[in-house]
Amino acid sequence: MLRILLGEPPRENSGILAEAMDNMAKVAVMLRKEMDAHEDRNHEYRKLEIWTRGLISSLDELEQSLFAAAHFRKSVVAGYMEEMSVEEQGEYARYVYFYKDGFIRVFSLLDKLGTVLNSLYDLNTTETKAHFSYFTVLRQFKLLKLHVPLADELDKIKDAYKEPLQNLRKRRNAEIHYMNAEMTDDLWQRHQGLRDRIRLEDLDSHLEDLRQGLEMVCKSLCAAFRYSNEQWHHNAAQKQG
Repeated sequence: MLRILLGEPPRENSGILAEAMDNMAKVAVMLRKEMDAHEDRNHEYRKLEIWTRGLISSLDELEQSLFAAAHFRKSVVAGYMEEMSVEEQGEYARYVYFYKDGFIRVFSLLDKLGTVLNSLYDLNTTETKAHFSYFTVLRQFKLLKLHVPLADELDKIKDAYKEPLQNLRKRRNAEIHYMNAEMTDDLWQRHQGLRDRIRLEDLDSHLEDLRQGLEMVCKSLCAAFRYSNEQWHHNAAQKQG
């Protein structure tokens, strides 16, 4: 959608993004088959199908936010706020909007994945923490010693992206709990010297953190839904045998 608004051709899924989308779509189809084959009286399959399709939409939106942020970043050439033209200030504001939207979506999507995993594998994470996050769910896997291959793979992915996730989390927390993330940068600079000009934050470094955040999300979704698909086929084969 955003590509069309920005005059770009629609995205063609490829790489890890395409793999994540494909694995989620396969599980959604699997859940639909289960609904057709059984009465699904407690609507558990239907709920999981809706959540899975919601994750597909959320991943699409996260990728679009990164694309739009990178698009508007190209028009920001000044190194200091005072050097920006009115037009460039507008482009910078649009970059900030989509960058913020992106890093908030990273953690929102991970928490949605945690909700799906908690329900899919009966982890009962609410007994540990009422309002749990994706990372609480990972700890719950370890605590209960359930689905160890999946838990280990998700942990390895999380650890591989530790630094960019920490950077994104700090900015997410500043945005949600304290003040605008870019204002935090400005305040830090003002603290260094009251008469100094405000240098823009490192836009390319921030975009790289967001790109890696998207990559981490895609890999986590791939692992979770590939494992779920394999488990379903394994269980189906055992029933037939």
